[in-house]
Amino acid sequence: MDAYYRNFAHLPMEERKRVNWDHPDAFDTELLVAQLRELCAGRAVDKPTYDFVTHTRSERTERIEPADVLVLDGILLFVDVEVRELCDVKVFVDADADVRLIRRLRRDVQKRGRALDEVIAQYLETVQPMHLQFVEPSKRYADVIVPRGGHNTIAIEMIVAKIQHRLRGRSA
Repeated sequence: MDAYYRNFAHLPMEERKRVNWDHPDAFDTELLVAQLRELCAGRAVDKPTYDFVTHTRSERTERIEPADVLVLDGILLFVDVEVRELCDVKVFVDADADVRLIRRLRRDVQKRGRALDEVIAQYLETVQPMHLQFVEPSKRYADVIVPRGGHNTIAIEMIVAKIQHRLRGRSA
């Protein structure tokens, strides 16, 4: 879902830094839904790419071919009813708040070149409140909730088995 942030290139950098990137309105959900529909119809799409250093959508796109299984990831996916309706199986990977914070700190400082104080301020001002307002309530739409993040091998094996079962059913 990160590829579908709206392009705020028209704003000066200081204003782009103040955009609430953790609110559903920060995403071009219309484009995401349109491209998901294209993929479901068997047509390839050119997925946008996003530059997290400049807070702008890149000119570069990534060609995505249709497939029997499409995996979407994003913390706000289940907020939008149209996105939910396009998903056959909705999995919510639940991670503890401290784990989420540590992952964000590492990612934003190491990969996006942000200052530690800036990342902490963003977490307190927008990330945590938006999580409570949008992300946490949206997990009620999940078909499966996986506790302990990606370290739950039993849940992962069950999800893989379900996907394999559905694929076998399609080929029969």
